[in-house]
Amino acid sequence: MADRYQQFTKTPLGKFVVPKLGLPNPATLRRYRPGQPALEGPADRHAALVFDATGVKDPGQLREVYRFFHPVIRKVGPSGRVLVLGTPPELADGRERIAQRALEGFVRSVGKELKRGATAQLVYVAEGAEDAAESTLRFLLSAKSAFVDGQVIRVGTDRKTAPAPEDWDKPLDGKVALVTGASRGIGEAIAETLARDGAHVVALDIPAQGGDLSTVANRIGGSALQLDITAGDAPAKLAEYLTSRHDGVDVVVHNAGITRDKTLGNMTEGGWDSVLAVNLSAQLAVNDKLLGDKVLRENGRIIGVSSIAGIAGNVGQTNYATSKAGVIGMVNVGAPQLAEYGGTINAVAPGFIETKMTAAVPLFIREAGRRLASLGQGGLPVDVAETIAWYANPASAAVNGNLVRVCGQALLGA
Repeated sequence: MADRYQQFTKTPLGKFVVPKLGLPNPATLRRYRPGQPALEGPADRHAALVFDATGVKDPGQLREVYRFFHPVIRKVGPSGRVLVLGTPPELADGRERIAQRALEGFVRSVGKELKRGATAQLVYVAEGAEDAAESTLRFLLSAKSAFVDGQVIRVGTDRKTAPAPEDWDKPLDGKVALVTGASRGIGEAIAETLARDGAHVVALDIPAQGGDLSTVANRIGGSALQLDITAGDAPAKLAEYLTSRHDGVDVVVHNAGITRDKTLGNMTEGGWDSVLAVNLSAQLAVNDKLLGDKVLRENGRIIGVSSIAGIAGNVGQTNYATSKAGVIGMVNVGAPQLAEYGGTINAVAPGFIETKMTAAVPLFIREAGRRLASLGQGGLPVDVAETIAWYANPASAAVNGNLVRVCGQALLGA
């Protein structure tokens, strides 16, 4: 659904009225287009500011962060990038650990202060993993991270190498990717983006969505698989399909999800069970089967789609928020297991994304969801897809156990 208020702010009347009344004025975000330069901006503005804070060993040295950014922060251009590099606090001791943890407060606050669609991120890079950070830096400095803001990412805490793709424009060339819930919305955008990056996409959805699913699969040159992933035999059928048709799978994106919203006192047992089954239990069963039978290939990826509701909770969504918080737990538990397996598991947590589902939200709640964020607007399905494509990149092999919110730094959650 179009953001009519944002459209109004770009009209002559809107440009006059909005600043006069001090109303929100969301910027037009720069999103990725094939062939565009990684960074661009007016000559008198900075397209990106990057500060290496890995040498900060004591809280007193945090003054260096201030000294670097203070004279230049107001010169960050439209859709500019602020990036701070640090050392994972859990790998540091004493005062260094305190200083490195302090960087999170700095970056999240800078993200709230920046204007014109600019964003700020913190990347903790483990010692020895510097060469494995390239895919993350490419993503965060590019227009692909348009709706990612105020996030903390860890690189290489348990794995410090990552093979670079032969072609950064087609990093998934020769790979097979499974996307569940791929017939529409965010799932459709994920399938399109992974196909753009070179993957053969197996687009999966329930039989009732078969028509839309086939349309998506045909458009991207992928395969359509109609399957109810909550069925008891679904993991075995999926493993057999991926093995017989593709000799395995490289990327698994657990996007399929449903809502059955009711306040807890009005929620039926069936409404609880169905959401937990689709959004969490089926994912765990599929993971167990694909890992147990070694269907997921070496350097494989498992990517979950959580939600800001799984972080902050939401009225009338105890079932949904529980399932999405469970996806975060799946990542926490699975990261060491996948590291031993030679793969990674990460998750995204979308905030307010412009889809048919959010278009049905009552007007005032919808507007609050859009405006209560540093970027002052809702995201697009492609914003979630781009983040997942970064996780899926073979060069992201040292990115494991992360949860990244794709929410424009929503003011709810952490």
